[in-house]
Amino acid sequence: MEAVRRLYDIIKEADAVAIGGGSGLSTAAGYDYSGERFRENFAEFIDRYGMTDMYSAGFYPFPTKEEKWAYWSRHIYCNRYDQKPSRLYMDIRRLVEEKEYFVITTNVDHQFYEAGFEEDRIFAVQGDYGQFQCAKACHSKLYDNERQVREMIRQQHGLRIPAALIPRCPVCGGDMEVHLRCDGYFIEDEAWHAACGRYEQFIRRYSGKRILFLELGVGMNTPGIIKYPFWQMTAKYEHAFYICVNKGQAWAPLEIRERALCMDADLAEVLGQLMEERTVE
Repeated sequence: MEAVRRLYDIIKEADAVAIGGGSGLSTAAGYDYSGERFRENFAEFIDRYGMTDMYSAGFYPFPTKEEKWAYWSRHIYCNRYDQKPSRLYMDIRRLVEEKEYFVITTNVDHQFYEAGFEEDRIFAVQGDYGQFQCAKACHSKLYDNERQVREMIRQQHGLRIPAALIPRCPVCGGDMEVHLRCDGYFIEDEAWHAACGRYEQFIRRYSGKRILFLELGVGMNTPGIIKYPFWQMTAKYEHAFYICVNKGQAWAPLEIRERALCMDADLAEVLGQLMEERTVE
């Protein structure tokens, strides 16, 4: 509890907070890619294809596009459209809503947006389940996919969708893919670059002040996006502080340890205790 109190005080005293959100954050919010949630939503896929979790299932070599999009429409629906705003994410917003803040996240489930974080303060580096793009990036436009995904869900039968529903690029006629960074064709469109610019401007604006790098649920899958830059900026900026909360993966290099707080703890429990501290005040 002492560490939670210190964490709360550091947030309160910061001039600005850069929030780094990773997959562990959504897992703590209940959006697990394996276990009971996976079995409840994908039982038929598990029986037919031997799938073990949603992450690895995303790489399954489906023999037909009809089968591929039967799976992917279910995956997108479960993780993007069939979710209520998470209390965990909303608690984070309440902790920083009176602060200058910015979110950088590798999560693609739209939860920061759903929780009410301001859209122009979010940089979703790896894409969004709610968008399609040309698989070969023949042009840079992204397409909202909710209507198409819901129609695939409605019409799929026998773990296949009708061929007429397979997403096709409106420009080249080729395949479409979900807007996720998984190969060299990931589209960084105008909106992506604008969000990146706003994030970089935020860092520059507060680099000489008490800026807090608050890392939540970030592991070592893609550390070069959030974790390593947070470490480097904490070392570089004299008044910066680094906080990491992540079950089983919370540490900081020796160079910044005096200006770091690492909590190997359950994110949901820590956020619950932080909200209690906030209520007491």
